[in-house]
Amino acid sequence: MKNISLLLILILGCTAYSQYAPEFEEYKAKYGDANKVIMNKEVVLNLDIKDNDLEITQENIEENLFMTDGANMAAREDLNFSYFFELLDIEAYSTVYNNDKPDEFKVDNFVEKDNMDNSFYDDSKSLVFLYPNLKKGAKSYIKYSERIKNPRFLGAFFLGDIFPIDHAKYSIVADKDITLSFREFNTEGIDIQYKKEEKWGKVIYTWEVKSVDKYKIEDNGPDFRSFLPHILPVITSYNSGGAQVNLSGSVNDLYDWYYSLVKDINNQAPDANLVKVVEGLTKNKASEIEKVKAIYYWTQDNIKYIAYEYALGGFIPREANLVFDRKYGDCKDNSSILKEMLEIAGIEGNLTWIGTRSISYKYDEVPTPLVDNHMILSYRDNNGEVYFLDGTGRYNPLEIPSSFIQGKEALIENGKGEYILEEVPVIPASRNVIRDTTILKIEGSELKGSSHARITGYGKIDYAFHLEEMDTESKIQEFYNYRFEKGNNKFLIDSLEEFNRTDYEKPLEVRYTFGIKDYIKDFGDEIYLNLNLNREVTSFKIDKPRKTAVEYEFTKTYDFKNTLKIPEAYGIEYLPENFKVSNDFFSAEINYSLQGKSLIYEFKAVLDFIILTPDQQSEFNSLLEDLEKAFKEVIILKKINN
Repeated sequence: MKNISLLLILILGCTAYSQYAPEFEEYKAKYGDANKVIMNKEVVLNLDIKDNDLEITQENIEENLFMTDGANMAAREDLNFSYFFELLDIEAYSTVYNNDKPDEFKVDNFVEKDNMDNSFYDDSKSLVFLYPNLKKGAKSYIKYSERIKNPRFLGAFFLGDIFPIDHAKYSIVADKDITLSFREFNTEGIDIQYKKEEKWGKVIYTWEVKSVDKYKIEDNGPDFRSFLPHILPVITSYNSGGAQVNLSGSVNDLYDWYYSLVKDINNQAPDANLVKVVEGLTKNKASEIEKVKAIYYWTQDNIKYIAYEYALGGFIPREANLVFDRKYGDCKDNSSILKEMLEIAGIEGNLTWIGTRSISYKYDEVPTPLVDNHMILSYRDNNGEVYFLDGTGRYNPLEIPSSFIQGKEALIENGKGEYILEEVPVIPASRNVIRDTTILKIEGSELKGSSHARITGYGKIDYAFHLEEMDTESKIQEFYNYRFEKGNNKFLIDSLEEFNRTDYEKPLEVRYTFGIKDYIKDFGDEIYLNLNLNREVTSFKIDKPRKTAVEYEFTKTYDFKNTLKIPEAYGIEYLPENFKVSNDFFSAEINYSLQGKSLIYEFKAVLDFIILTPDQQSEFNSLLEDLEKAFKEVIILKKINN
């Protein structure tokens, strides 16, 4: 018994020592179920003038505490760099605790990795490494510095993260001859300690925060920069040899820099074969806009999108002759050849810089290259209407811009010192229509149908894009079985014909026949049938409350008409009431009518939005719940007694 008691004392004594960092229990109480806590994040941005030029370095420190057993899953770290961002000194290690004693495990294996995919190649790379021996209660530490080679590319400092931040500090140490402005985004409600002081000919700006809770990145949400709090510094000007150099103080400064990079492209004579292509495309075209369409559609069909960028090559389009010879290029290259081809045809096109919807900034907010990530071409017709031509797209009609630039500002070149800002329109739901007209008949327990589908706008582009990968009839039929599904999962297309799939101007049309087995409920004298065969609109319902907006690719209209041939020996016993709901951005209605021995069912829903705020989500869900109830309504056919 004495031996057992002694053993228990030894065990209890050992367990009094912690396997976790000293801060673990404090952070557990403070931040709850967080997987990781950013204990400390510090960045010092140094801005100096040397030899009449700017020299920029940045020092970064981050220390994290891992709170759960999955710590080893977060062991990987990637540090990004490129021609414009040079990594310098790096120190990284893990700290693991045993009996309250810290053991440090230094990172000594760094692997350089290219960042590329099948259609995008540039000089961006990652330095990849693993923190060794990470586990619950352990810490990671990293310290590194970097040289920023272009002063227009200063990045943001984020005061919020998907993990809690216990302490963060951002400092800028700038030469007194450097003029800065600061953009603050989403900082409402954040207790920021800001300080500005001058020491030894330097101006020091400091932002500091403590105890910032974690943010949630939600699926199908907007750009994280639209809700995460952050500070974005901008160098507006600096003094070089007694002269002021304007850098990024306004949209004018950004445009002047952009224009200096593109003003000399396509100065050589166009390739003779390219001239022949343009002449062939525009021959017999009666109007200028018809010529533009012919050239634009040829580019989409014949110039493959493959981005290959290095250094300023990420901002300077390649020569049209080279793009024509290669038959591939990035967004700037496609814009370059489009511009040249239009010029050969005697038509003016203008290079256009734009940010996709993945960037939430506007040009006057952030007049630096961070505001955009894409180049297209603009064409203005004789009536002043602007068309936005994206040569990297597929099946985009002239009148419909790429979906991912809807609602965005476009910076259009207009000669030296002159530019135009235009907003790309959001294409209304009335132009993105899925219309399906169906004749139905009952054969035993099976519902048989013959349909004619007509798809326009972004819906047609989406279908054509996906069908491009389908190389057999069975794959095509499988695709349409999924997209056109009606009633239940026993829906099966028997035959189909496609029309205009690759025609830029005409809607996609599909004629098909189908059957839905075991769909009819026959109770002797009565037949029960639900004519709400397509309920895809209810898939837009938001499952749980959100803090951020929901973003959709494009607006949409569903328009379905089902005509049921009532069996000869039956009449209508019960017909559901017509139904209608609507608000400013959504409407849906169901109408039933009888024409002789045919029962007409009509459903139309208009989703005229691409973003829903949390308040709109709640309102939308409420309308969809009412619609779901209406979708459950069935018609009852009753046998007629002669």
